[in-house]
Amino acid sequence: MGDSTVSKWSAGVGYGPVLSQTDLYLLNTELQLHPIMAGINHGFHLMFNLVTGSTGGFNPNDRDRDIPFSAKDEPATLPRVQDLIIITESSPWCTVVHNERGVTMGDVCSTIWKEYTENYVTEAEFNVLPPRLQEQVKRAATHNNASGAAWNMYYNTPAPNRYKRVDWLRDKYYFDGLSKKDNYSIQRLGFKAPNIFVLNLTS
Repeated sequence: MGDSTVSKWSAGVGYGPVLSQTDLYLLNTELQLHPIMAGINHGFHLMFNLVTGSTGGFNPNDRDRDIPFSAKDEPATLPRVQDLIIITESSPWCTVVHNERGVTMGDVCSTIWKEYTENYVTEAEFNVLPPRLQEQVKRAATHNNASGAAWNMYYNTPAPNRYKRVDWLRDKYYFDGLSKKDNYSIQRLGFKAPNIFVLNLTS
């Protein structure tokens, strides 16, 4: 008969309902993060660069070989949800990841990347930083622009003294997993919810 076992994280639509924000709050359902998103998958460690948007990975037991991120279409949580709210201790912004058919890991990565590379830091936000951190953001912007693709010079040249949100992260622009921190959620947003996760970043 063969092995007919299917991973509960497999991509597809036949895995129960996708919970809306209202459903989730009414049911107060605890969400289980995909092991790759939580950073606890022993066979695959996600390498997601917020500057370039590139995703890939490696096996922690065999670091010499890169592995493609083939699980990107798998659900980010179980049960599946239409919205994830992502905050980080490294920046003041909140990222909402939305997919009517259920948020996937690919949705999480692409939405975070777009939020941090397509949006600029406002002058008021920048002025809140102490001078030392302002200089670090400026250096990060120079580095990030230099490390971009050649087309970046022609199509995506930032205006002088304009910095992208990814520059705010300075050298911590690699994904290091999502986690639940209800106390931090309350401190940042004034409430906690099952679909609020904290993005951990590393250099």
